Amino acid sequence: MAEDKNIRDAEQEKVSGEQYSLNDDRRVKVLSPGAMVIKRFLRNRTAVVGMIVLIFMFIFSFLGGWLTPYGESELFYRYDTQQKEFASAIENVELRYKGAEGQDFGNMVQAKMLLAINTHQDTFEWDGTTYTLSEDGDGLYSAALPDGTKVGMAFRPIFNIVEQGAEVGFETQYEALKAFLNKQSSFSAGGKNYNVDSDGNVTLDGKDFGFISTYNIQPLMGDVFLTREFKDQVVEEINAGNTEFVFTDVDQVEHEYALKYDPQTTKWTITQATMTRVYDTYSAPSSEHWLGTDKYGMDVLTRLMFGGRVSLMIGFIVEIIATVIALILGGISGYFGGWVDNLIMRIVDIFYCIPSMPIIIILGAAMDNAGVKPGVRMVYLMLILGVLGWPGLARMIRGQILSLREQEFMTATEATGLSVKRRIFQHLIPNVVPQTIVSVTMGLGGTILTESSLSFLGLGVKFPFASWGNIINDVNNTYVLQNYLFVWIPAGVLLLATVLAFNLVGDGLRDAFDPKMKR
Repeated sequence: MAEDKNIRDAEQEKVSGEQYSLNDDRRVKVLSPGAMVIKRFLRNRTAVVGMIVLIFMFIFSFLGGWLTPYGESELFYRYDTQQKEFASAIENVELRYKGAEGQDFGNMVQAKMLLAINTHQDTFEWDGTTYTLSEDGDGLYSAALPDGTKVGMAFRPIFNIVEQGAEVGFETQYEALKAFLNKQSSFSAGGKNYNVDSDGNVTLDGKDFGFISTYNIQPLMGDVFLTREFKDQVVEEINAGNTEFVFTDVDQVEHEYALKYDPQTTKWTITQATMTRVYDTYSAPSSEHWLGTDKYGMDVLTRLMFGGRVSLMIGFIVEIIATVIALILGGISGYFGGWVDNLIMRIVDIFYCIPSMPIIIILGAAMDNAGVKPGVRMVYLMLILGVLGWPGLARMIRGQILSLREQEFMTATEATGLSVKRRIFQHLIPNVVPQTIVSVTMGLGGTILTESSLSFLGLGVKFPFASWGNIINDVNNTYVLQNYLFVWIPAGVLLLATVLAFNLVGDGLRDAFDPKMKR
């Protein structure tokens, strides 16, 4: 039977015209070590999912930043109706003071005058001068020198002018208030004759000159002039108990106003609704901004792209710095042993005892006080995290080299007369690279989380640079946390997915590099 089978196989080979030898690569297929690692890695589905997520994050962060039409710190604006303080109104129940031109009517004279009014005295003294006090109407008092020259007055009713830029002297105001309170129809001041009616309207040559009111209504801005009609309407609205009103100005333009009363100051604040160009903060997602805008009025999606670039870049650079330091010190320590090993391991122990997070927070606060620029600050942050993050990796490398240096291939390198430098960096270090890659991959997620935590606390990456940590910083505001989910949830999801993906890839690489793993 066996002979018949061999005959059939030989005949079949003759028919096909092909013969195979034992060393034919079509017959014996041997995978290279790298290909075996890749094959093992691809068998791990969770690791492949993690790699796909990481590829997406790199494309999103680095390529997306180039494709987005917006800049990293580009601000957006919108026009919004806002209530801005426009004026204030108060019913004048306390005495106000005004001095005559060229007379000394300072604070001490006013205080003495008020004391005399409250004690119902006809005179008062200050600085060796006796002043005569007279009540010229209900809420109107005047002070005069012994020769009858008036130096000032105290009054409750207020004289208002009706034309912008008009100047009214002490004599005109005093005579107008006196005539109104004493129900006189006219008065003279400065060589001019004025008329005043029972409503407090003052005219000069038949034209409106001013009016008397118990309300003091003043604009917030010095270059704004309030008309008689506006002040009258404000008083009407206050008396009617209204909180909102509409006023049509001289250009026939309607403006909306609001009245707010402060019982502590007994003052009404008048606000005007105006169209104002403001930052487009916390704008909801739209076709223009797919994930809305943040508290600065910047596009959230664009900030996420650039923030991912910063977070990933910081993670890789920090791990590169830590790995270089760990490879050098760990390789030297593991190869030489003895006092060199003891010295380096004691340095590792010292770094292990350093409270990394408090140190980083202190340094971040110090950079804040020093006013370090955001770009320089980011470089310092990477250096600090890298210098503080190497001890664990160095100890792992040292342990691997301690076991490798006793193997036969290292004896061969010594026998061939290779230098110590070449033995360490060409033969020992390459053999610990797989484990180093796994450790670095696993550590990348932790580094990104550390940077994000510092940025969230305001001690990491600073504006105008974006990172996923300082984007989530908006969660410090409870109102934003509850009402603007689109601002912080995407950054949190990206951060979670990236860290999880690095951990999955690290697990997959660890399994793939281990030749004893059973598949």
